[in-house]
Amino acid sequence: MNYKTIAQETLKIEADTLREAATKIGDEFDKAVSLIMNCKGKLIVSGVGKSGLIGAKMAATFASTGTPSFFLHPTEALHGDLGMIGADDIVLAISYSGESEELSSILPHIKRFDVPLIGMTRNANSTLGGYSDLVIQVNVDKEACPLNIAPTSSTTLTLALGDALAVCLMKARNFQKSDFASFHPGGALGKKLFVKVKNLMQSDDLPIISEKAKLRDAILAISQGRLGTVLIVDNKEHLVALMSDGDVRRALLSKNFSLEENVMHYATKDPMIIDDAEMLASDALVLIEEKKIQLLVVTDKNKKIEGILHIHTLIEKGIS
Repeated sequence: MNYKTIAQETLKIEADTLREAATKIGDEFDKAVSLIMNCKGKLIVSGVGKSGLIGAKMAATFASTGTPSFFLHPTEALHGDLGMIGADDIVLAISYSGESEELSSILPHIKRFDVPLIGMTRNANSTLGGYSDLVIQVNVDKEACPLNIAPTSSTTLTLALGDALAVCLMKARNFQKSDFASFHPGGALGKKLFVKVKNLMQSDDLPIISEKAKLRDAILAISQGRLGTVLIVDNKEHLVALMSDGDVRRALLSKNFSLEENVMHYATKDPMIIDDAEMLASDALVLIEEKKIQLLVVTDKNKKIEGILHIHTLIEKGIS
């Protein structure tokens, strides 16, 4: 049995389902977006079985993209959780057949609250369709299941329609990356948009020596500082140069190498610095990668040292 061919056929059937559905998107999407945008409360998603699992994912997507939302299981709703539905809310109910017994049981109670109901179903004339103020139809010609029974194409389409609705709402709200990051402060995007250089730079026990120091002093400071670099300042404590492990190795190859030589003879003058500790850490990483260096020295506008930002710290903290 060629499982690769079966997998390819499954994906083709589901992809064809999505392409066909894309040609049939109607005015119901415009109406649904307007209805939800004008909602003063929450978008409550409900469904049973696989529709319930998809509904839970939809609710999570809505909530993380600017639309207050949560999932309500119909069975739990019948046993007290109907109280979670407020007068200003909207319900999005999902049932491919439109005849799910558990879901159908709560529909009269939802309408009793005079709460707008958006139905997502194959059959607009079903029980769900009849109770709905607006129906987003889920039509598939064929399930990817070889028996044409198990929900496959239909669940894929339902999920995709939920994503399409979420994207429409994002566009309507002009939802930006910074908004998304606000809902995901612990995620990669949150770190990229909120973590600043000042949050990660090392400010204490920095390896600093005078520009009048000798090379041997620099090597000792590099060893003690454990950063692979020593910072060199003038008599006003302004950064004038730095010396790295690489600089020391190059010094060793110098024809007139001497440990007693002034450190400035071998140092890197005018090193790469940033004078804004408010810079995003992700932007600092871009500079480090572009310049192919290990660290950035952070100074004030007068080149007085405020800290060091090392590439290892950025990687460790998940900045990318």
